[in-house]
Amino acid sequence: VPEPGRAVAPPLGQVSELAEQLEEQLFQSYGFHNRLVQERLQALAEVMQRVDEVQAELRRICCTVEAVYEDLCL
Repeated sequence: VPEPGRAVAPPLGQVSELAEQLEEQLFQSYGFHNRLVQERLQALAEVMQRVDEVQAELRRICCTVEAVYEDLCL
């Protein structure tokens, strides 16, 4: 008989079952967040690729503008 004010510990089987449920929920949550992170990393890689392309295009434009300017000044 438990002392007044003290909680009774659940049976070991219940604790084990609850631990398994918690573990499964953690794995599901991890999987969900892992997929989100992978999607965002893929999107970031695509954006970075586009940034590289735009930078290369801007370099070509600058070289063209520089060449035109030199032709006009000479």
